[in-house]
Amino acid sequence: MSYEFRSVPRILCEAGALQQVGQVLSGLGAQRVMLVCDPGIVSLGFAAGAQRALQAAGCAVTVFDQVVPDPSASVVKQAAAQARAFKVDGVLGLGGGSSLDAAKLVALLVNSEQSLEDLYGTDKALGQRLPLVLMPTTAGTGSEVTWVSVITDEQQCKQVVYSPQLLPDVAVLDPELTLGLPPKVTAATGLDAMVHAIEAYTSRTRKNPIADSLATAALALLGRNLPKVLADGRDVAARTAMLQGSLMAGMAFVNASVAAIHALAYPLGARFHIPHGHANALVMAPIIRFNLAEAQHQYAELAAYLLPDQLFADQATAAEAFVLAIEALVRDSGLETRLSKLQVDEQAIPSMATEVVVGIRRLIDSNPRDMTEQDVAAIYRGIF
Repeated sequence: MSYEFRSVPRILCEAGALQQVGQVLSGLGAQRVMLVCDPGIVSLGFAAGAQRALQAAGCAVTVFDQVVPDPSASVVKQAAAQARAFKVDGVLGLGGGSSLDAAKLVALLVNSEQSLEDLYGTDKALGQRLPLVLMPTTAGTGSEVTWVSVITDEQQCKQVVYSPQLLPDVAVLDPELTLGLPPKVTAATGLDAMVHAIEAYTSRTRKNPIADSLATAALALLGRNLPKVLADGRDVAARTAMLQGSLMAGMAFVNASVAAIHALAYPLGARFHIPHGHANALVMAPIIRFNLAEAQHQYAELAAYLLPDQLFADQATAAEAFVLAIEALVRDSGLETRLSKLQVDEQAIPSMATEVVVGIRRLIDSNPRDMTEQDVAAIYRGIF
């Protein structure tokens, strides 16, 4: 077996870790820092807390707080222009996956002569980025430990930058930042993290034993603790476990690949602005059911981690129990599960199916079962 595994050099997990980000960035040599976040992070007071910590460590701070879900290329360019004008020498990304993805690109663009468009694709980045610290406020994307950034271009298509320079110097997990997440955000991001673990484990293209170990550990944490945080959002231990599971699932999928669930979710986010975690949750259960014929043995193995208290007579029974458990998690999440209720245009289904199979081929190739445009369209119609 041949594979390459990349990982973030340092992870800090501690309640109250927000107060340490100034010391972390100054320790990396940063003195003029851009904080990249969204308006919600400002309203919650997290941005002000980060500013105070940075300033206490002697850092000058500029804040870019205009990140939106599925961030556009124009938003990233605006942030990079502001960073250049301030002459930043370090970047802090604080928020959900969109803010972290934008922060990665800012850290890269400010230190480069390349345009954003030059970066689209795999290993296109030249040179090194600025010092970068990423701090998630949701337990879902795992963006704090990936070398991937996803944005929406001017044609409303997803563009992905894959570059090892996007890995941060430090990933910081502070469960206190997730205590106030609404149940639907908690559910969507938690299911997103579970998708990462499942798709990494079943990947046909870059599956490897290190990613497998992280994926199974992540699935066990997420499956055990998602119901807990949905029942009690102030459970610090469960929130910590969710962040750890999300991080491990991120490390797994970025080294093994995601697959069809993400492929079908991308057009829903880019065209209809459905948040990424919710988009994944919409197509998660039907695609896992679709894949069962080819992934039975892997789903049976995953059942031991998602359903550790159950014993199964055989592989088929275990795999079916796994699929039923996923269907139940989605059904009980409180999320809307019908496209028709989310202003998705049914007439867009054929073109979305083409986009998935042709334009996002790399993810379809990783799926455990081959998919045609007709298969994709049928899944969309099944949840319409």
